[in-house]
Amino acid sequence: MAVYTPVPEHEVQALLSRLNLGELQQLSGISAGIENSNFFVDCTAGRYVLTVFERLTPAQLPFYLGLMQHLAAKGLPVPAPQADAQGQILFELQGKPAAVVSCLRGSHQLSPNVFHCEQLGHCLARLHLAVADFPLFQPNLRGLPWWQQVAPTLLDQLPADTAALLRGELHFQLELAGSAAFQELPRGAIHADLFRDNAMFEGLPGREQLCGVFDFYFAGVDSFLFDLAVCLNDWCIDLASGRLIEERATALVAAYEAERPLSAAEHRLLPALLRAAALRFWLSRLDDWYRPRDAQLLKPHDPTHFERVLRERRLNPWHAMKDAS
Repeated sequence: MAVYTPVPEHEVQALLSRLNLGELQQLSGISAGIENSNFFVDCTAGRYVLTVFERLTPAQLPFYLGLMQHLAAKGLPVPAPQADAQGQILFELQGKPAAVVSCLRGSHQLSPNVFHCEQLGHCLARLHLAVADFPLFQPNLRGLPWWQQVAPTLLDQLPADTAALLRGELHFQLELAGSAAFQELPRGAIHADLFRDNAMFEGLPGREQLCGVFDFYFAGVDSFLFDLAVCLNDWCIDLASGRLIEERATALVAAYEAERPLSAAEHRLLPALLRAAALRFWLSRLDDWYRPRDAQLLKPHDPTHFERVLRERRLNPWHAMKDAS
């Protein structure tokens, strides 16, 4: 959530008035993340988050904002888009689409333990169940077609062994995507980016309760298993090595299955989807690293982290059920 597009305070105040949120008290840029321009907005009605969308188009945004509205209405702890008197939730600032959503309470849990992973597993499964009647469709815009588009632009900039890894993994994922088992995986709207810094907890140290998940702007229709794999690759790993921490990973999947049991096919394909999730974020970090955009508050992520994760997933495939292979 870098700041690419500064927004004058008078424009923010005009939007707050339209939303009946009172007077602007403070506007501050948010430095975390790299896709959109985000600001904390403190006003008479409380604290909100203003997002100015840098890449997503007005045609794409109703899916994301509608998904958040849908989940909030189902009782999921997600930011609720703020609507004007006509029910409009998508606006324009500085010639770009913008939205205001409620600000979640709590703080990040950047060193999750088993207790935190269990809560995340329950929440993720409930999210997947809640989208059964969500009517809008939009593909995962950072899915396989995007991988095929971006990978060739990066190969010449990588060392030979790294480029070979990228080519080989992309070939594996293309073959997987064409398989009958993959195409039959349960699907729906997924978060697709539910890292530990996209969740909020509050409460006593060591017993913090999950109170919200946010940043749905990579959401799309994809396999639920891919969403689970994204979470496992972030919440349940040793950051230095990329190794899955068995206790955390097992707890997260068990909690997920308490709400939505995985099929036998999902269990079999989990190792391959863990590789797919690692590839997706390795590619996006490589793209940001080699083709950075100007921003006032930009902290690109190190792409070598997800290269390590991918190598580890290839070397040591992980099954939640040891007899699933």
